[in-house]
Amino acid sequence: MQPSLWLALAGAGALISFTPGAGAINTMSNSLNSGFRRSIWGILGQQAALVVHIVVVALGVGVLVASSPVAFNVIRYAGAAYLVYLGIRQFLQKPDLDQETAATLRNEPAFSMFRRGLWVNLLNPKAIVFFLAFTPQFIRPEQPLLGQYMILAVTVIAIDILVMWFFFAAAAKSFRRFTHDARGQLILNRTFGVLFVGVGVLLALIH
Repeated sequence: MQPSLWLALAGAGALISFTPGAGAINTMSNSLNSGFRRSIWGILGQQAALVVHIVVVALGVGVLVASSPVAFNVIRYAGAAYLVYLGIRQFLQKPDLDQETAATLRNEPAFSMFRRGLWVNLLNPKAIVFFLAFTPQFIRPEQPLLGQYMILAVTVIAIDILVMWFFFAAAAKSFRRFTHDARGQLILNRTFGVLFVGVGVLLALIH
């Protein structure tokens, strides 16, 4: 891949990553509940989903999903329902200042965070459609495809990890002061609950 093309890819990848969405909300929620360092597990789960999306597009399956209203809608509504479920669960979570309970929340298993991040990004058919439109701009059919897809995947994923961890997860640290009292916890739980539900509803409604 030519340096100029790679720079364009990096710029586009950064713009995509900085665009707020379900992944950013999930990352900030993880950072608040489990801490900045451990939020990386949810971020890695989201990247695993991006790898799946890129592979799906590279294999041509993405074209079939995008062109099949039934398949697209099944994935779309499943993703929307999952986000709404996460939102309702967060919204209804009661404030708890007990040290033992707080420690349990902060020690959520890494795999649990990874799995949630995976499903948040995986159940988003818009990502497949986006990569269908995004990928061809940086792939040259006359050149070996495997190397190009690997460069694209590594670039997009590396940028997304940096943005999610050092921007969204770090930004959530500024809200930690709200977790020290019940009212602050309630505000955060309801705020992130509404955000999750809002993104889920938008995913279901926007065509």
